[in-house]
Amino acid sequence: MNAPFPQLIVAPPRHFVPAQGTRSQQPGLRRLGLGAPLAWGWILGPGLLLLYWSVLSATGWLDPRVLPAPWTAVETAIDLLRDGRLQDNLAVSAWRAGQGLVFGTTIGVVLALLSGLTLLGGYVIDGLVQLKRGIPVLALIPFMVLWFGVGEGMKVTVIAVTVFAPVYIQTHTALRAIDLKQVELAETLELSRWGFIRHVVLPGALPGLLTGLRFGVTASWLALVVVEQLNATSGIGYMITLARNYAQTDIMLVGLVVYALLGLTSDAAVRLIQQRALRWRRTLAS
Repeated sequence: MNAPFPQLIVAPPRHFVPAQGTRSQQPGLRRLGLGAPLAWGWILGPGLLLLYWSVLSATGWLDPRVLPAPWTAVETAIDLLRDGRLQDNLAVSAWRAGQGLVFGTTIGVVLALLSGLTLLGGYVIDGLVQLKRGIPVLALIPFMVLWFGVGEGMKVTVIAVTVFAPVYIQTHTALRAIDLKQVELAETLELSRWGFIRHVVLPGALPGLLTGLRFGVTASWLALVVVEQLNATSGIGYMITLARNYAQTDIMLVGLVVYALLGLTSDAAVRLIQQRALRWRRTLAS
C-alpha cells in the first residue's frame, strides 16, 4: 500500500510492533526466512557444473570428441578473439537480440495495458494473444520468411514475437491482480485517471513486467539461436553452423558457452534492476 501511495504514511498496528531487541528486527535471524543472501551465491550452480565438467575431462571419463574440455574451449575462444571472429559475430547477434527485445517488450507492455485496463481491449486482444501462444514460433518461421524474406527484418521480427508473449502475459496478469482495496482507496482520494495509472497501475504492474522481461530476455536468445540457422552470414549461430559443417566441436562449444553466458548475464542484469525497482516490497527473498 505504501508504494502505490507514497504520500501516505500508514502507521503499523500497535499489536504488530515488535519489542526492542527481539529476533524479528534482525533480518538474518528470521526463524522461517531464507536468511541473509550471499552476494555471489547465484554463481554456485554454474560453478559446480564447471567443476564437474573439469573433473570428468581431466580423468578421461569424458571423450573430448563428444565434448571438449573447458580449457580447450578457453584456448579456442582466445584464438577466435585474436582473429576477431568472436567479437564480430557477438556484436551482430547482440544487436539482433537487442532490437527484438526492445520491440517485443514495447508491444507486449502496450497490449497488456490496453487489454488489462479496458474490457473491450481484453475481449479483442487477450483472445488473440492466447491463440498466438498455442502456435510455436518454429511453425511461424515459414510464414515469416514468406512475408519478410530471409534478411534482418525476419530475424528481428521472430525474436520480437517470441519476446512479446511472456512480457504481455506477466504484465497483464499483474494488472488484473491489483488489489481492489487500492482501487477503492484511489476512488476515495478522487484520483484522476492519470493519477490512478501513476500511483496504482504502474506500481502494481511493475513486478509482473520485470518478471516478464526476465522471461523475454531468455526467449530472445533462444529465438536468436533459431533465426541464425536460417541463411545467416554472420552471428554466433552462423559461426556454430559453419563449425558444424567442418566438425569443429571446440568452436561449436565456444558458441554454446557464449549463448549461455549471454543468457546468464542478461538475466542477472534484469534481476538487479528488479531488486532496485522493487526495493519497497517485503518478500521472502528480501
